[in-house]
Parts: sequence; structure tokens; C-alpha cells
Amino acid sequence: MSKLPGWLGQLGAELSRLSERLDERRAESEDGDPLLGGAGPAEAGKEEAAHVDQVPAPPTYAPTVAARPDPVAAIPWGMRVAAEAGWRLLVLAGTLWVLMRVISAVQLVVLAFVAALLVTALLQPTVARLRRHGLPRGLATAVTAISGFVIMGLVGWFVVWQVMDNIDTLSDKVTKGIDDLKNWLLASPFHVTDKQINDIAKNLSDTVGTNTEAITSAGLQGVTVVVEFMTGALLAMFSTLFLLYDGARIWQWVLKLVPAQARPGVAGAGPRAWRTLTAYVRGTVIVALIDAIFIGLGIYFLNVPMAVPLAVFIFLFAFIPLVGAVVSGALAVVVALVTEGVFTALMVLAVVLAVQQIEGHVLQPFILGRAVRVHPLAVVLSVAAGGMIAGIGGAVVAVPLVAVTNTVVGYLRSYGQEESRRHSPPPHGSTALDAAPAGASGAPPEKPEQGGEEPSPDAS
Repeated sequence: MSKLPGWLGQLGAELSRLSERLDERRAESEDGDPLLGGAGPAEAGKEEAAHVDQVPAPPTYAPTVAARPDPVAAIPWGMRVAAEAGWRLLVLAGTLWVLMRVISAVQLVVLAFVAALLVTALLQPTVARLRRHGLPRGLATAVTAISGFVIMGLVGWFVVWQVMDNIDTLSDKVTKGIDDLKNWLLASPFHVTDKQINDIAKNLSDTVGTNTEAITSAGLQGVTVVVEFMTGALLAMFSTLFLLYDGARIWQWVLKLVPAQARPGVAGAGPRAWRTLTAYVRGTVIVALIDAIFIGLGIYFLNVPMAVPLAVFIFLFAFIPLVGAVVSGALAVVVALVTEGVFTALMVLAVVLAVQQIEGHVLQPFILGRAVRVHPLAVVLSVAAGGMIAGIGGAVVAVPLVAVTNTVVGYLRSYGQEESRRHSPPPHGSTALDAAPAGASGAPPEKPEQGGEEPSPDAS
């Protein structure tokens, strides 16, 4: 009996704790169950939405704001095309700039090699002709190169000899011509006074005296130019020998550097470019020789001193289109003016203009032909650009470079169109008869010419 009250006390405590647990669970179920009056998650969302609905709506006069479009769609089509073309042009311009910097760094080597190409284009037909007569390749190359270099050396020596032999006579005639020109100006209707002429002479003398250092520096630079010229001439001679002897294998090696997909097109464009260059060099030499002969004869019969050196000068400057003819003709007129007087200078000017008109309208179209015809605007711009980049050498090689580029681009464009037609699906249906060539009658079309008719630069 003594243990019974303790047991009853523990039972009552357990019942009290169980009652508290039941109350806690009942309270939790009432909070989460809407059937028992509690607010569930949906009710809580509705209360929040009702709270949001209490925010006032914008007024009716407020402008409607459209959704922001995609930035790519917002840019006009023309601007996108211009941007795509612009960055590609920037890449090409950067590439050209780097290429020009490299060429400027090795300008002497580049000009020497280009000069060797021009001389090779002039001499290579002679090598091929000698080989057809049975001479070995090495002997034909040696005979042609030595003969060409000897002839050019003799011409240069003859010009220098003529200048040195007539320098005293020319100096006396120049002094007398300046006095005659002064007297003519004093008696002319231009109202030139003796004081004005003396002032001009004094200014020239003062200019020479104040610029003595600059003239001396120019003389030293002239020595440097002569050394560079001799170095370039030796490089051009060696390059010409190897191009004449081994031009075909050099061209085959160059083709190996071209990617395989573009190699057939380049292989076809190479011989055509070489024919264009050869035709240009031959035609220019013939035209320059005719200019030099006829203008030189006119100067000789007009008793202008140093007619032969002036003729050689006209021949050399004829390789610079447009500009060279003007400069050489002006020099001949000036020499005639200061040595023989105004009338002789006017006669020389008439001879120069007549020969150059015949050259421009008859000789060049007939001799050069349509294969190397370049628009006069392209000639002027290319000569100006070549002169700005590389001086006289750049002006000489500018026009043949443009002519060769024109030939190569035209051939590659035609070749690409022919390749696209060849790989396109053949016509079928009613259009097949229209697309078939006349007289084909089931025969396969003739395969277009792939080039490579003659190796370049050695045609043998």
C-alpha cells in the first residue's frame, strides 16, 4: 500500500505531459489547415497579392514603355554590313602596312630583284632562241647575259665619255646662253629691268652660300647613293643570271608554297603574268628606243650640244610612263634654251611634242597591244604612289606591277567562275537542251585550259 501513491503520481505526470503534446499538435494543425480556420500558403499568397493590389495604378496620360529589343536587332542592316566589312578592311590595311614596312626595310633587295625580273623578261626570248639552235642552257644563258651587260656598260661608258668631252664647250655655251637670255629678257615686252635680273642672280648666289652645308651633305649622300646603286646593280646581275638559267625550277618551287586548293589557279596565272610582263618590257624598250632616236636626231640637226647623252637620257626616262617623257623633254628644251637660244628651244619643244604624240597615239597601242593596256588614271596614280614609296625605282616598276596584277586578277576571276560552273549540278529537264553547247550532241564539253603552257620565267 505504501508504493501505490507514488505510482499514481507518476501516472498523473505522464498524462499531463501527453495532454501538453496533444495541445501543441492541435495548434500546429490549426495554423496550416484551411479547413480548421488556419491560413495556408495559398491564403498567405492572396494576402500578399491583395497588399500589392493596394499600390495605385499609373495615370492614363503616362506614356507606354515598350520592352527593350535585342541589341543586334536594333542595329540597322546597313550598319551591320559596314561593320563587318570595316574590320576586314582594317585587317587587310594592317597586313599591307606590315608588308610595306618589310619592303621598306629591304628596299634595295626588292628593287634589285624587280629590276632582275625586268631584265630577264627582256633577255629570256634570246635564251630560248639560242637553245632552239642547239646551244646548251648554261652556254645560252652566259652568252645572252654577258652580251646584254656588255652592251649596257658600253652605252653607259659612251654617255659618260660624251659628257666629259663636251663639258668645257657646254660650260662656255651655257654662259653665253645665259647672257643672250638676259639680253632677250631686257629687250622683251615683259618690262624686265637689269636691276631685277641682278637681284635674282644675287639671291641665287646668297642661297648657294647659305646652304653650303646642305649642299655638302647632299654630296655625301650622293656618294652613299652611288654605293647603294652599285650594290643593287650587282644583286640584279646575279639574280638575272639565275632567273635566266633556272627560272622554271624556281617557279615550280614557288608553286609548292601555295596551298593545294589554290595551286591550279596560280599555276595558270603565272605564265599569263609572265607573258604580260615580257610584252610590256619589249614594247617599252622599242617605244623608248624610237623616242630616243627621233628626238636625238632632231636635237642633233638643231645643233644642240650633247645630243647623244640627251638621247640616252630620254631612252632611260621613257621607262617612267607620262612623267619620264615630260622630264626628259623639258631637260632637252632647257639645254637648247641656255645654249642655242629661244628659237632653237621652241624647235626642240616642237620635235619633242610631235614624237611623244606619235608615241602615245600610234606606237604604244600598236606595239604594246591590249594585253598590257592600263587606264591613264591608273598609270598616273601608280607612278605617283611608286615614286612616293621607293623614288625613281618605284616609279619605274609601278606600271608593270599594275599591268601584271590586272592580268592575274582577271584570270583568277575567270578561273573561279569556270570552277563553280564545273562543280555545279548539270541542268536537266527542258533547260538541258538550252544549256548544252551548239553541236555538242552528247559530247562532253572541252576541258578548259588550266595554264602552265610555258614555265616562267624560263620558257625553254
